[in-house]
Amino acid sequence: MAEEVLDYLVVGAGPAGLQLGQHLGHAGHRYLVLEAGSAPGHFFATFPRHRTLISINKKHTGYDDPELRMRMDWNSILADGDDDPVVFTDYSDLLFPDAPDLLRYLADYAAKHQVNIRYDTRVTRIRREQESALFVLTAGDEEFRARRLIMATGVTKPYLPQFPGVELIDQYVDVSVDPDEFTDQRVLVLGKGNSAFETADNLIEKAAVVHVGGPRPVKLAWRTHFVGHLRAYNAGILDMYQLKLQHAILDGDVREVRKDADGYHVKFAFARADEVIKEIRYDRVIGCTGFRFDASLFDEDCRPELTINDRFPAQTPSWESVNVPGLYFAGTITQVRDFKKATSAFIHGFRYGARALAKVLNERYHGTPWPSTELPAKPDALTDAVITRINRTSALYQQFGFLGDVVVVDGDTARYLEEVPVDRVLDDPPEDAYVVTLDYGPDHDKIDPFDFVARAAQDKANDSGEGHYLHPIVRHYRRGELVATHHVTENLENEWDKEVHVEPLTAFFSREL
Repeated sequence: MAEEVLDYLVVGAGPAGLQLGQHLGHAGHRYLVLEAGSAPGHFFATFPRHRTLISINKKHTGYDDPELRMRMDWNSILADGDDDPVVFTDYSDLLFPDAPDLLRYLADYAAKHQVNIRYDTRVTRIRREQESALFVLTAGDEEFRARRLIMATGVTKPYLPQFPGVELIDQYVDVSVDPDEFTDQRVLVLGKGNSAFETADNLIEKAAVVHVGGPRPVKLAWRTHFVGHLRAYNAGILDMYQLKLQHAILDGDVREVRKDADGYHVKFAFARADEVIKEIRYDRVIGCTGFRFDASLFDEDCRPELTINDRFPAQTPSWESVNVPGLYFAGTITQVRDFKKATSAFIHGFRYGARALAKVLNERYHGTPWPSTELPAKPDALTDAVITRINRTSALYQQFGFLGDVVVVDGDTARYLEEVPVDRVLDDPPEDAYVVTLDYGPDHDKIDPFDFVARAAQDKANDSGEGHYLHPIVRHYRRGELVATHHVTENLENEWDKEVHVEPLTAFFSREL
């Protein structure tokens, strides 16, 4: 029976749990990471099922600056006080690396930073003591106590659509990945995300017919700029569909699945044909409809409220549960704050969220203010600070529109704070502040970026100066009210240091100050 009361318990030793453990340890807090598996990153020992990551590993960038290199490295996690960080680009030369390489990397990170982890420790119950308000976690015959709890478990339970017969179909989590088992068969893959298309692309050489079906249109990442939408790497079946090679994409809902000696009989309601319902026979049906957070571990009196079809815990701008004080979240489950917009669902996004969460905890519970730099509240000084940051930062580059730098003006001086959740700033706004983000322009996902004729027409119609591609935006708030916005002209190389960028920004600060 463990009696020690810790400052923090972290559940899950995936990328977010490891990084948070490093931050907590570096700050001198008493913490422990509990991990059900026997090594870090247990999730990646199974997923993705076909063992190729779609997180970019671009190690040749032409940059010497480690911060700029992180813009192209989607797998490394961060560490405080480390002048010689362990980075994933040293573990694979592949642009789309193999999952086992990530497991090796995470194990080495944990060892280098001596993250305090208890492996083979599966949490089965989470409760809260009424008198002390401590979180008490049960694992086997042991109990662990802490003042605050951080869940970094990811989404571990399949998210299943509700229709009669759903229990009859195969699921992504355990279906065979050997395409030979599907030779000359008719296969329906349910889902429109990367797991569905990853599964379909694995089968298109051997299966006679592969249909990918779901109620929502396919969204392509290169158009929406959301990396969780369908990536070109997994989109081979789209070619075959449009070139009339039997495989197809179905838009609509499954109403029922029956199974008999002849296979599966699926009633499918076609969305683009006035809900025409057709029964289609398949040899196999595979559900690839995503995952959800498992809240069943929590006792009723401390169970976090869920949102987005009960898939994720609802969270404040500081990643705290909206109904359980002291319960925080890290990793892919923080995507609820920027759902299908920025990158909190992925390592290259939530690593910056985890770093910001560590600052939130230090500020809230340990009296450590958010780190800041003081500078004169003069147009040239503010411009120089902003231009320097936006040309180098990887956090704002990856967490576009979600994390921002904040310049708080107080008389003749200003404080420059880096990588603050934008919603948190607006939740408790300073008297006079500028919020600096990198973001895409309005309706950036409404037009094909490769249709230059249509884009030119849109640009002509929109003469506001707002770019469509990623570019810096500076917003001025007084007492939380937006009073002015400046868009820095977009640039192909994402370098904003020319006269066309600097002079208008200086003029903006001159007017606003």
